[in-house]
Amino acid sequence: MNFIQEKKYVWILIIVCFAIFFVNLDVLYPNIMEARNFITAREMVSDGNWLLTTMNGEPRYEKPPLPTWLAAISGMLFGFKSLIALRIPSAFITLLLVLCSYRFGIYFIKNKKQAFINSLLLATSFYIIFAGRNGTWDIFAHGFMIVGIYYSFQFFSSVENIWRNSLLAGLFIGLSFMSKGPVSHFALFLPFIIAYSVVYTYEGFRKKWLPLVGLLVVTAILSSWWAIYIYEMDTATATAIAEKETTAWQDRNVRPFYYYWSFFVQSGIWTVVAFVSLLYPYLKSRVENLKAYKFSLFWTLFAVILLSVIPEKKSRYLLPVLIPLAYTTSFYIMYVFKSFKTNMKKLETIPVYLNFGLVGLISLVFPIVGYIFLKDQLEGFYARFIITSLTLVPIGFFILKYLYQKEIQKTFYLIILFLMTTIMIGFPLADAFLDNPKYNSLQDISRKAETEKIPVYMFNIQSPELVWDYGEKVPLLHSHDLEISKENSFKVLVMIDGKKGVEKAFPNYKVTYQETFDLNPIDETKKGYKDRLRTEMYLVERK
Repeated sequence: MNFIQEKKYVWILIIVCFAIFFVNLDVLYPNIMEARNFITAREMVSDGNWLLTTMNGEPRYEKPPLPTWLAAISGMLFGFKSLIALRIPSAFITLLLVLCSYRFGIYFIKNKKQAFINSLLLATSFYIIFAGRNGTWDIFAHGFMIVGIYYSFQFFSSVENIWRNSLLAGLFIGLSFMSKGPVSHFALFLPFIIAYSVVYTYEGFRKKWLPLVGLLVVTAILSSWWAIYIYEMDTATATAIAEKETTAWQDRNVRPFYYYWSFFVQSGIWTVVAFVSLLYPYLKSRVENLKAYKFSLFWTLFAVILLSVIPEKKSRYLLPVLIPLAYTTSFYIMYVFKSFKTNMKKLETIPVYLNFGLVGLISLVFPIVGYIFLKDQLEGFYARFIITSLTLVPIGFFILKYLYQKEIQKTFYLIILFLMTTIMIGFPLADAFLDNPKYNSLQDISRKAETEKIPVYMFNIQSPELVWDYGEKVPLLHSHDLEISKENSFKVLVMIDGKKGVEKAFPNYKVTYQETFDLNPIDETKKGYKDRLRTEMYLVERK
């Protein structure tokens, strides 16, 4: 039974993506990765550094500039004080990712409904939500890459529209490189090529050599021109940064090979069904398109294996794996839709009851659990808490009701609604956790500096969040390479308890404490408090 007409699939995906990725983008404070990107975007506009990109006035060539250009343009249009403006390019590229995954699913799965289910799974996976709502650039690399893979698949599997497919594949694969370097090429495209080679054949390739060359040329030009430019314009710095980035893959955040083996957990609310979808011996006789299932499964597993080979490992690096994993999971969901009510054995239904039932229970008990955790911080949030509770309780009730009645499709779509509602209505409740009584922003310092004619420097620190909050570049002073300011008086921002370091660096100056700034949204007694978000300001005057 199909509850939704096929012609409405695209519009529903757009509505779901709008609710998940475009609403309440200004709730959370910028994280360190966002701060770096936003500073670079701001300096593109303020200093014209569109190609030789900078962060706080210093070269920042670690990442290609395409997503930063988009953030800079958005900042120009809507203002750099608007987090919504700076994060919304990520929301749009995630929408592109979801819609293209739908088109690609139609092409290789040959089933519009399953492609629709896959796209819903993808849009509601935990790390996709996180990346799609943040001003970080991984989602751009993978968003452009999935479009490139879509056209690559057509290029490999069909003899029609060869030039169109090859050039568009080259264009979007190149744009992926312009977003985050070769990250998505290694983590998404290479596993795709391996999986395709195992499962499918390359049709009519004798006629495709010239278009293939075109694909490679377009990709190479888009991938290399910026790197060549910065190397020619700033050879020493570009070389040093390239060496540092290469070393980082080997020396930083080194984890064991098996670190990513719990990758399916990153799908969030789909963790249990995602795990079951990986059980090939179980599903091989239950899926309707075994060849397509093999392809998505191999694509997922090869992606995890290749990422596991790299010594440096972080949970967020699993983001590209969630794309083929959503396809793989959709095969199991389609089997559940078809068989849950009639043909599934009692043991088979346990993962479904566990996964869907847990979401329903969370939604149902939200008012009680939410109040227990937030009761001391609900001042000013009672109206939103009540509205969120009144919305989630019936959703949870009907999830459990339809699960009990084995109306599994209704249950599935209600879980999508649960996530949409949580983000649209409940997400601002996250501000109730922001309880740092010592929170103090740096945003007024630059205006005071202009009025008082006293310059401000950072001494031995360069916290991106502090620079971003300051609102403009902050000149740096380093004790190991100190250039004494010519002014009779100036102010320095230092790490907490850094006064002795300032007095040692400026022995002929009087150092006077001025103020402490703390950007931590939570107080220092709680887990997650970061010392790098706190700084002291001293007035330094010549004796």
